Amino acid sequence: MTLWALDTEFDEDGKTIELISIGLVSSEGHEYYAVSREFDPLHCNDWVKKNVLTKLPPPGDPLWKPRAQIAQELIEVTKLGTTVPKFWGYYADYDWVVLCQLYGKMIDLPPGWPMYCRDLKQRMDDFNVDRQDLPGQAPDTEHTAIEDARWVLSGLLWMDRFCR
Repeated sequence: MTLWALDTEFDEDGKTIELISIGLVSSEGHEYYAVSREFDPLHCNDWVKKNVLTKLPPPGDPLWKPRAQIAQELIEVTKLGTTVPKFWGYYADYDWVVLCQLYGKMIDLPPGWPMYCRDLKQRMDDFNVDRQDLPGQAPDTEHTAIEDARWVLSGLLWMDRFCR
């Protein structure tokens, strides 16, 4: 299986989760990053405005795309993997929901995709590994979906190497 490290940035209010940006990085070197044109920055809470929105590319950048285009491009990029995708995230529950919502209901996920995402944090707990044990991430890149996805992949690879 091709490992795909996933991260999203999102706005949530306790009732809805809205995609802001998404990053995917594969164990085979493929990457994908996009920002949704369809979220409302005025709806975001102050934490998201300060820690996420300030790190997005400027509006009008080609990385800003409609959700339907992002959904289609995710299908295409995951086909670049040589095997069925295996998705991993870090505290990935909301990330997985946001990704699945791009396709509607869970049963509408692309053919061949799993209906679940694995979680690096759970794996860390299984091996009694703390975040500071993993390779670091530059603080100024945290909460940027593509950079966080790169960090997730580096953490997975580190765990595979040192926690068997």
